[in-house]
Amino acid sequence: MKKEVCLAPYLNFDVIEAGCDEAGRGCLAGAVFAAAVILPKDFFHPLLNDSKQISARDRNLLRPVIEKNAIAWAVASVDNQEIDQINILRASIKAMHLALDKLAVRPEFILIDGNRFYNYPGISHSCIIKGDSKFASIAAASVLAKTYRDEYMLSIAQEFPAYGWEKNMAYPTKFHREAIEKYGICKYHRLSYNLL
Repeated sequence: MKKEVCLAPYLNFDVIEAGCDEAGRGCLAGAVFAAAVILPKDFFHPLLNDSKQISARDRNLLRPVIEKNAIAWAVASVDNQEIDQINILRASIKAMHLALDKLAVRPEFILIDGNRFYNYPGISHSCIIKGDSKFASIAAASVLAKTYRDEYMLSIAQEFPAYGWEKNMAYPTKFHREAIEKYGICKYHRLSYNLL
């Protein structure tokens, strides 16, 4: 039987909070994705947790639930070429800013997973280490970012099947590194990374 995770719904119940998280930061290829989610203050789902702690099946079950029940949600990405130009930290934060830009409801406060963020114009924020396992809105953002990125990786895996992206999602697995050594790199690889 699965242990139910109790995530805090909000840091501050007096304001509209958006949770933000990214997916794909440690990958060798493809875009980095980020999501921003504003949840109702009473939102609860027994499966919701940090996307890395739950199965792909559960993430795919959660995605439509989050999208249907969220007050607002958005997903954005920054491609590998821009990652190479500005570095992965800036690219991850830019993707979060782009997701926040797309929200249909403007938040009054932002919860960020991790310890680094650049100020978003006009809105205060708090960086929370392992926030995706502490706050529901960040966990929801992690699920959306991960599922949308996985969907994207599955699509480009068909274009370059040699790298096994449908299984490794471009993370630096032994198979992926050996494929790079054997076939070289493709247009989706991040040239600023140590690829071999």
